[in-house]
Amino acid sequence: MDIKELYAVYLQHPQVTTDSRHCPADSIFFALKGATFDGNQYAASALEKGCAVAVVDEAQYANDDCCILVDDALKSLQDLAAYHREQWGGTILQITGTNGKTTTKELVAAVLSKAHNVLFTEGNLNNHIGVPLTLLRITSENDIVVVETGANHPGEIAFLSEMVKADYGLITNVGSAHLEGFGSFEGVKKTKEELYDSLKERNACIFINGMDDVLREMAAERHFVMDETAIPYVEGRVEECNPFLCVRWREDDWKPWHTIRTHLVGAYNVTNVRAAVTVGLKFGVSPEQIDEAIADYVPTNSRSEYRDTGRNHLLLDAYNANPTSMAAALDNFSMIEAAHKMVILGDMRELGEESYAEHRKIVERLAGSRLETIWLVGPEFQKASEASNFSSMVSVFKDVEAVKEALQESPLEGQTILIKGSNGTRLFQLPELL
Repeated sequence: MDIKELYAVYLQHPQVTTDSRHCPADSIFFALKGATFDGNQYAASALEKGCAVAVVDEAQYANDDCCILVDDALKSLQDLAAYHREQWGGTILQITGTNGKTTTKELVAAVLSKAHNVLFTEGNLNNHIGVPLTLLRITSENDIVVVETGANHPGEIAFLSEMVKADYGLITNVGSAHLEGFGSFEGVKKTKEELYDSLKERNACIFINGMDDVLREMAAERHFVMDETAIPYVEGRVEECNPFLCVRWREDDWKPWHTIRTHLVGAYNVTNVRAAVTVGLKFGVSPEQIDEAIADYVPTNSRSEYRDTGRNHLLLDAYNANPTSMAAALDNFSMIEAAHKMVILGDMRELGEESYAEHRKIVERLAGSRLETIWLVGPEFQKASEASNFSSMVSVFKDVEAVKEALQESPLEGQTILIKGSNGTRLFQLPELL
């Protein structure tokens, strides 16, 4: 079946799923394969649960008139998404970056929704499966789509960009993350700039943080022109961050200042706020609507989140962690005024050969801090902390389960706690015990 024939089927059943546990009525099930599963085995179950069509890539499972046999179910999903994007033809903003891309996406979507019918990436569905699923959710009612794209190996942003074909692009920043896949900071940089390459090929525009030397250099190398094809972020300042971020921004030197009191923790989020303001102004959202949208946004995804549990005050940033974001979180935490401060930090994953050195840097930074209590979680922090000379301040746990046991035996109270770690450390499970 060629892509046009498959698209005709999609137009009849414009809801797509890859999860046989979630089968909306009259939807299409794509039988994808993973390291430990084969979606083909669940095709019949998906049809029984309500799917109208199942796209499979193994002939033995194409034993029903409702099954469509293709060479590769994943590639068919991606090709279908790319074709649908071309048929729709509306405006897409693509966002990538080492840190802050999900928060920026959420803020941008909140702002644009004040004046547009916006579709945006749900949660963290920013990879080779999540991006096509996002594109296939686009309807004729949407006039702007915000797509988040992530990467953990070279060439991934280029691949996703070819599918998305964005009209505008935004790189939040370039930092040290996924070094196991990229090899080095330069490897990270080359992959992120694949977005700029894709946009340049189509004479598209970028939004850029003009205060970021790395991004300015990347844009200049590709001849993006400031104020024309490179739209600089508005001026913005941190007014307060204890713990919530309060930002002042203005469009031009001769324009009045605006003040936004956000529900975000972390002074580093000022750049994400500036990005959202800039995008909103470009697409006709009024300054007053922008202020309202950002002030009303409340993070609920363990990113830059504040929680008062009644016993402790938590700064929860436990969805992801890399050396750049960990350092930024610790810098911000040092500026927060509180009587009793502690950190619970989990391993930073996917750092490859640099893992010990990067964890050691964090341990050394903690040695010079004024924190009362430091809890480190995971084998990487354990190795990095073994040679430290401040062990009396530090408790090291092998995993989150060990932390839970400690909390159940000796509950914490009256603490202001930064919780930060890679998602795989599962520190997001701790707030219910704090």
